[in-house]
Amino acid sequence: MMRIMSIPEIVREIVTRNRSIYDCMKMDLINYTALAVKIQPEIEKVLGGSVNLNTIVVAIKRYADSFEIKENIKEESILKNARLVLTDGMMDIKFSKKDSEEMDPTLILDKFSKITSNYEFFRLSDSFRFLTEDMESIREIFENMPNRENMFSTGLAKIRVSIPVNQNQSDVVSYVAEILHGNGIELVNAFFSQDSIIIILNEKDASRAYEILHSDIVRIG
Repeated sequence: MMRIMSIPEIVREIVTRNRSIYDCMKMDLINYTALAVKIQPEIEKVLGGSVNLNTIVVAIKRYADSFEIKENIKEESILKNARLVLTDGMMDIKFSKKDSEEMDPTLILDKFSKITSNYEFFRLSDSFRFLTEDMESIREIFENMPNRENMFSTGLAKIRVSIPVNQNQSDVVSYVAEILHGNGIELVNAFFSQDSIIIILNEKDASRAYEILHSDIVRIG
C-alpha cells in the first residue's frame, strides 16, 4: 500500500517520537509558532515542497487540543474498542529516489507482494520507505541497490493499534504515547493509516509495551 502523509499526520509523528516536545505539549508549555518554525523544514522535506507556517500552527494546535479533550473524556472511550497486533522481527528499509533509479519502486512492490503481504510502504518527497518482516528473501530484492548496507534498520517490532474509523486518531496516539512514555518505553516511530496507528519500537521493548497497552484495554473494557 502506498500513501502520502498529511500535514497533521506528520506533526503527530514528529511530536510522538520526540519525548521533550511531547511532554511540553502535554503540560501546555509549547509555543505553537516557535514549534512550527522548528519543524517546518522537516515537514517540507517529507512533502517535497513549501508549507504555509500557519497551516503547521493549526495542525499543532489541533493536536495539542486533543490532550485537553482527553483529560475531559473518561478513559474507557480511548482504547475501549481498540485491537492490538504485535509483530516482532521487523525491518525498516529506506532508500532515496536517486537510489530507486536502479530499480523501479513498482517492480519492488510487485516482488514484495509475492513474498509477503505484511508490509507498509510510504512515499516521501525524496525517498521511499518499507516497514516489513526481516526476511532474507526481502533483503535479496535490494541486493543490486547502491548503499545497500545503509538501507536496513533491524531489531524492530510494530504494534498495530486498530481503532474504529470514527475515533479521533490524535486522541488515541497521544494516549498510547503517554502510557508508553510513562513506563519508560521510547517510540522509534509512529505511522498512521485510515483505521489504525502503527507504533514502531525496539524489539526488546515490544512485549512489555504490548502487555501494558493490553492491560489498559482489559482494565477499562
